[in-house]
Amino acid sequence: MKILVLNCGSSSLKYQLIDMETETVITKGTYERIGMNNSFITIKQDEEKIRIEHPVKNHEKALKFVFEDILMGEKYGKINSLSEIDAIGHRIVHGGEKFSKAAIVTDEVIENIREVIPLAPLHNPAALLGIEACKSVVPNMPMVVVFDTAFHQTMPKESYMYPLPYDFYEKYKVRKYGFHGTSHRYVSQRVADILGKDIKDLKIITCHLGQGASICAIKDGKSVNTSMGLTPLGGIGMCARSGDLDPSVVTYLMENLKISSKEINDILNKQSGVLGISGVSADFRDVEAAKDEGNERAILAINMHNRIVAEYIARYMVSLQGLDVIVFTAGIGENQIRIRKGICDELKFLGVEIDDEKNNTRGEEIEISTQNSKIKVFVIPTDEEIMIARDTMNLIKK
Repeated sequence: MKILVLNCGSSSLKYQLIDMETETVITKGTYERIGMNNSFITIKQDEEKIRIEHPVKNHEKALKFVFEDILMGEKYGKINSLSEIDAIGHRIVHGGEKFSKAAIVTDEVIENIREVIPLAPLHNPAALLGIEACKSVVPNMPMVVVFDTAFHQTMPKESYMYPLPYDFYEKYKVRKYGFHGTSHRYVSQRVADILGKDIKDLKIITCHLGQGASICAIKDGKSVNTSMGLTPLGGIGMCARSGDLDPSVVTYLMENLKISSKEINDILNKQSGVLGISGVSADFRDVEAAKDEGNERAILAINMHNRIVAEYIARYMVSLQGLDVIVFTAGIGENQIRIRKGICDELKFLGVEIDDEKNNTRGEEIEISTQNSKIKVFVIPTDEEIMIARDTMNLIKK
């Protein structure tokens, strides 16, 4: 069985074709700048990276090019006909309260995704563009949607409600939803497999640290708390996002700077976090280099980040009533050696102990804690696409 996984942005389209018998990627690529004169596609297959300049007006044209000229093309083709693809799995950022698991695409499902656009105004419309493009280009292909928020729908009400007038929840669905659910689900299941234990017997905290970052507390294999909130802006400070703040900071700045909600939103999402504190970059590699040169703001930015992540880990031990395993994943979690160590050093009081030699690795699946560590610590590269493919396969088989 072959599953095509799609992740659509407002001007991009990422795809992976996966052979589910072996769970191996046959080919993958990214179409960028869709709708612009300089749009192009980058293909990764057979350890090669190929860039093709091919302007397209919309997602439908981009998808048509991927099917006809890439997947079935004479030069780069990996399949002979569309009938070799059994289904398409779509990544959807926000499912609101309606979706606690993946769903087969129907008109009703599409309408439900459309209803929560106000909660994800950048992401959900782009995903719908991808679904509509598929309906046009491959109208008879079964499709499944997998939601970033779904994994967190198991949170108890005391974890997801905000201390605001209850009417705001009832009328406007203002609550914590959480994101990166597919990633948290994958790495938590994977660490249970590595340890040879039933996930229901483990208390796990997963740290998805990338451009967007979130912490998740997992008990009995279910999310019981997570750091991102109504939107992906909440929680820990990130590369350029502020994370949690005293709400009065927002109104105070709007009044003093005489700026609109759109302008403050831009500051909080694109000019804050590690970038805002360091003044150097949103890239941790640049900030760490500046720290090594003695840049005081870079030092502060890194120290703040590590302290906040560690505090969230300690805080979520309350939700779990203990802790067995910490997992680091995503771009920063998988590759930034000193960031992992800095976070774990903050947790020494809990008996967390890191083996520096084991920790000196990037992008590899490895336990980095010592034998004496009271809490095990792992690095596990995430694989959201395989989770989407698995959910897609399981649904269409039913």
